[in-house]
Amino acid sequence: MQSPALSLSAAPSLPLHLLRALRAVVGRELNRFLRQPSRLGSALVRPLLWFVVFSAGFNNVFGVAIVPPYETYIEYKEYMVPGLLGMVALFNGMQSSLSMVYDREMGVMRLLLTAPLARGWLLAFKLLAGTCLSVLQMAVFLLIARLFGVEIPLANLPGLLLAMACGATMLAALGLMLSVYVRQLENFAGTMNFVIFPMFFISPALYPLWKLEESGAWWILKLAEFNPFTYAVEAIRYALVGQFHGLSWAVVLGCSAVFFVLALWGYDPQRGWIRKKGAA
Repeated sequence: MQSPALSLSAAPSLPLHLLRALRAVVGRELNRFLRQPSRLGSALVRPLLWFVVFSAGFNNVFGVAIVPPYETYIEYKEYMVPGLLGMVALFNGMQSSLSMVYDREMGVMRLLLTAPLARGWLLAFKLLAGTCLSVLQMAVFLLIARLFGVEIPLANLPGLLLAMACGATMLAALGLMLSVYVRQLENFAGTMNFVIFPMFFISPALYPLWKLEESGAWWILKLAEFNPFTYAVEAIRYALVGQFHGLSWAVVLGCSAVFFVLALWGYDPQRGWIRKKGAA
């Protein structure tokens, strides 16, 4: 008969459990992405189309402006880059939400949540996987933007990558939260139309907010100020020029925590979709 001491020593420790779960969850998402090169192409087509076409068409409209954090006149393509980086993270966050809905319908999510680890760790690893995919796609887009003449000082690169990662985390957490309430794949497209496009267009991604104030669109300006995507874009914009915007970082980090807590609450078997499905 095996002694209790031997059985305890043979049992894997919590850090080893976490490492295995991290490798399984994050590695699964990364492997799925790398096995489908078309996903990277489809993720970059949209922002590249906006970058090439809109920067040429609207350069004379928005190309001459001195707004913080810029201290001189800039071209419109340079202004667009932070917003398009946010677009990449926004669409990938929603793609992560779609993946969660699919896994839930196929039963993968139920098996994942029955693993012998706290549910918070498992959802955190799903969040980390979504963040890694977003940052990877954003980095590729950033390299392509450099080929089109957008200057990115190397000294600002660490802060820029950190801002990109924090913005991607917030949007991935938003997708994680939405996956709680999107019950079927058929409802996903309609739900996303009420999330992606309002968040993107009611923000400084394509035009500075003073344009809204100048045109008298006060209510749209107020919506933009309450839009968390606005602050993700501004954090990236300031980091791109080597500056720190405290309000944007506070909103991004705060919203990331709130979205993740709401997602964790939704996946609680006593409150969320698991209980509702069992009752049905």
